[in-house]
Amino acid sequence: MPRIRFLRGLLGYGLRTGSALPPWTMAVTAMLSIQLSSALSVNLIAIAGATGTAWLKLTMGAVILLAVVRPPLRSVRRRDLPTIVGLGAATGLMSVAFLAAIDRIPLGTAVAIEFLGPLSVAALRSPDRRMLAWPALALAGVVLLAEPWHGQVNIAGIGFAVLSGAGWGVYILLTQRIGETFSGVSGLAMTIPIAAVLTAAVGIPSVAGQVSGGVLGVAVGLAFLAPVLPFMLEMLALRRMTHTAFGTLMALEPAFGVLLGMLVLHQMPSPFQTVGIFLVVLAGAAAQRGGQRVHDAGQAVAPTPAGTS
Repeated sequence: MPRIRFLRGLLGYGLRTGSALPPWTMAVTAMLSIQLSSALSVNLIAIAGATGTAWLKLTMGAVILLAVVRPPLRSVRRRDLPTIVGLGAATGLMSVAFLAAIDRIPLGTAVAIEFLGPLSVAALRSPDRRMLAWPALALAGVVLLAEPWHGQVNIAGIGFAVLSGAGWGVYILLTQRIGETFSGVSGLAMTIPIAAVLTAAVGIPSVAGQVSGGVLGVAVGLAFLAPVLPFMLEMLALRRMTHTAFGTLMALEPAFGVLLGMLVLHQMPSPFQTVGIFLVVLAGAAAQRGGQRVHDAGQAVAPTPAGTS
């Protein structure tokens, strides 16, 4: 109980005092927290596997969120259930697939490929067909990141990243269907537990015999880094930023993936890969100028994705 009261107090304090910081600093901190969680997850993947790590992070995140936030279960209508479960399934898919990707390919490359999901959704839903140029530009950047001319392309890693991006795109579409009914922390407090339950079938066998106090402690820390902390920061930022400005800033996330990959995992990009990540970031930022918000549902992921990644 003291820990739960502390977490609730921390959340409340953050929501009350968030206006003291420029909103862009909170958005940037959220992105760094997500990518740091992803980079540090690599060590846990070596112990529990990608599926086991995803399940542990989702489960610990669900425990934290349920302890701090009371999900609005009374406001859930029967017709909302398929969409809510679908959101949980999309979150679980994103988490498992993304961790499987970074177990095989560099973090920055995985983030860039995953980013194609929401970017493509924004372009396809726009009435302006010129918007399709931005996913095409991002795809060119991904090709430079993968460097297929070296003949050592990890097809499985790329495939998992594409799958994670597809899950992110589906999540956005489902969130838009629900609208604002379950926006904010309350929506996440329902989505993450569902994702944890749905991934248990593949996660528990992977961690069987590997669970210890140390492993659980690491999982709690990773879950706090993403999704708990970044989601709170994104909420604070969105209170004082337009959705377009927020989405444009979030286009930097693939670059932060490369940065954390360098600092934590010592994954140094080549000159071609540096150009590739620039193209992906440029495409993500340019897509916002058309009034499309790539991360229309990004607050509930992050994640992302990747936020749960």
